[in-house]
Amino acid sequence: MLPLSRKFLKTVRNCCLALGVLVPAVVHAADGAPLDIGLTPGEQAYVERVASIRMCVDPDWIPFERINQQGRHEGIAADLVQLVASRVGLKVELYPVKTWEESLAASQGKHCQIMSFLNQTPARDKWLIFTQPIFSDPNIIVTREEHPFIGDLAGIKGESVALPRSTMVEERVRRDYPGLRVILTNSEDESIALVSTRQADMTIRSLMVAAYSIKKEGLFNLKIAGQIPEYTNRLRIGVLKDEPVLRDILDKGVGSISPQEREEISNRHVAIRVQPKPDYRTIWEIVAGAACLLLVAIYWNRKLSTLNRELVRLSVTDRLTGLFNRSKLDQTFDVEIHRALRFGHPFSVIMLDIDHFKQVNDQHGHQVGDQVLVDVARLLAARRRETDILGRWGGEEFMLICPHTDVSGACILAESLRQAFVANSFAKDLQLTASFGVSAFLSGDKATDIVGRADAALYRAKHLGRNRVEVQ
Repeated sequence: MLPLSRKFLKTVRNCCLALGVLVPAVVHAADGAPLDIGLTPGEQAYVERVASIRMCVDPDWIPFERINQQGRHEGIAADLVQLVASRVGLKVELYPVKTWEESLAASQGKHCQIMSFLNQTPARDKWLIFTQPIFSDPNIIVTREEHPFIGDLAGIKGESVALPRSTMVEERVRRDYPGLRVILTNSEDESIALVSTRQADMTIRSLMVAAYSIKKEGLFNLKIAGQIPEYTNRLRIGVLKDEPVLRDILDKGVGSISPQEREEISNRHVAIRVQPKPDYRTIWEIVAGAACLLLVAIYWNRKLSTLNRELVRLSVTDRLTGLFNRSKLDQTFDVEIHRALRFGHPFSVIMLDIDHFKQVNDQHGHQVGDQVLVDVARLLAARRRETDILGRWGGEEFMLICPHTDVSGACILAESLRQAFVANSFAKDLQLTASFGVSAFLSGDKATDIVGRADAALYRAKHLGRNRVEVQ
């Protein structure tokens, strides 16, 4: 059979659109398999009419994105946005800026239709609507080596924190931690440098940006002193409010990107290659000092390896219970939804909440409450199946993601966990119960859909008297 030409396929698609027939946009995944984006006739017509869109970016946010000396957009964001654009059939044109503030102003002035890579905040909601997250990355606290571990920023008073201006983190730190003194900077590198040179006590930065900067600049007098799970960067494409169709189109493109594609793009940009220029006149000095340099290299490589392991651990672990954190659970949803769509494997979610937990804190104090949470984590870890992914969703809520498990299997597991609660004694010999909500993945679900149903089932269990399992 002869291959059909692009012109012929375009003609057929236009005819179908004229008749009101839904024509899915078909692109190809990295492995060559066709990928159905599922654009509506109206969205297809928009793509045909518009063809290209203008984009504002952060010109200096390595490794996420930057505008290089040749005026081109490069970095993780550049590759991801271009992948989305190719999936939906749009061309993206860069709107040139020199600073992040200039980019925000250009977006507010409607000089560009989209912003490439940013967190959703109340301030930005005033003029933008957002796709689902295209990339997630936790924020961590970076200090010098001698600074003690920071368990809770609320207990820190009078210390200085260096933050790039007009960012989500600056906006939230000013609101959540008024005891900190904010030093505004013009870039990520400047924030890190101020901490390294003792001009600031700490900075709060993206895990990936911090690791990149520390490795690139050799700032080994720094360490990871804590993390703020609720500040995890859930980076999205921002679209002007008067372009809802464009947002819906891009959202479908974002939803088509697999975790493996995100990881491949991320690894491509975080790797650092250094190509030194040899000085032949001093080769004899290099040879004479080679042994010393080798020892130094081994020392720093070991230190960097330790730092990287700590970065990975902090990025996926809840500090109190040692279980997976919400960021890791979000990543797991991406993997399981992709697997369910590709292979048809079922999976279910169990969400549970400790009954009357506020009374524990009120009557016995928060230290006992924290110990109860640790005890609950141990109980769940001991009772879960080997393939289940267990994490702390937030507060006194825990979640199990159960691969290859339908709703009836998840209900059996939830009931066994409920009975284990009743039979167990927790800190201070407290007798506690828990309420459970169960939901199974349905075709077309996003993570928010299945979590929303499990949460609704949990709420119903609470409403019906607690200490029970409900399904939705």
